[in-house]
Amino acid sequence: MKKFLILVVACTLGVARADVSHLNLPTTPVPHAHASPYVFSYQAGRAPGHVDHQHTEVSDGSGVIRGAFSYVDPSHQVRTVQYVADENGFHPQLSHKLEDSEAVKAAKQRHFADYNRIAQEHASQHTHGQASHIAAAPQGSAAVIHATQKHLNAFDRIAAEHAAIGRQQEAQRLALAAQSDHSEIDNGQYRP
Repeated sequence: MKKFLILVVACTLGVARADVSHLNLPTTPVPHAHASPYVFSYQAGRAPGHVDHQHTEVSDGSGVIRGAFSYVDPSHQVRTVQYVADENGFHPQLSHKLEDSEAVKAAKQRHFADYNRIAQEHASQHTHGQASHIAAAPQGSAAVIHATQKHLNAFDRIAAEHAAIGRQQEAQRLALAAQSDHSEIDNGQYRP
């Protein structure tokens, strides 16, 4: 048994290390051929002889698929969906009108009530002196108000420093101009 096990391991290692360089394997991928035309259809049911689901699909090989499926819904109505799938997507056509459940109807009513309430609030804000195209400015939190004020204070401080530096430079230019011949200095520029 030991000899057989050793023989199997040796053969496995030999095959794993086999030289396959003499095989002519393709190095570039083979381009995909166009899809082949096909037709399929099936029917299924929960009991023998009873069909409650069927599906048929046809493709001519050009990339356009046409099909239909039918099923029996919980209210025992047959529902059919015909479809076309092509390069622009999946396009279903229903044989029946979709009806909302009671929960969906209630959700839609709440949504439209909220939408109308918000629209009226916005309309009333615009009629109280605001232009219709200008929305009310958002209210900032305490942190936003503090950061805004800090920014404005820093901006004012820097603007004042720049103005003082500008005044000093202008005074230096005027003092230099007063000491020199006016032909050599014109508007702060030295003219030889």
